[in-house]
Amino acid sequence: MLKKLQITTKNRNEFVNITSLVRDVVEESGVKFGAAIVFCPHTTAGITINENADPDVCIDIIKGLKNISPDDKTYRHCEGNSDAHIKSTLTGASQTFIIENAKILLGVWQAIYFAEFDGPRSREIFVKIMQSQPA
Repeated sequence: MLKKLQITTKNRNEFVNITSLVRDVVEESGVKFGAAIVFCPHTTAGITINENADPDVCIDIIKGLKNISPDDKTYRHCEGNSDAHIKSTLTGASQTFIIENAKILLGVWQAIYFAEFDGPRSREIFVKIMQSQPA
């Protein structure tokens, strides 16, 4: 099963918690054992996993990524968003999750985030569900 989801961001740099959206796709699939791949087809955004208990963690990650890759007018890329491309490379375009007993396995504090680095924009992500046999 492959499902396309729409994400709308409001800020240039933003983490959007998409955990419930991914859980809904897994539930809709009916798969009890397998894997879910969450893929972002954009070169200025990404998919990452991190803490969901304290919203300051996402704020700090964005701040850290801005320190690593500031909005620098000396980049050669003519669109003026090279910092977003670099941040996207650092977070990665996809994450894979284990499905066990019809649930995605995440740590107690973990959530799945769509990471926007060139917003605000309307974006899409893909969730691919693959079934396997129970271990």
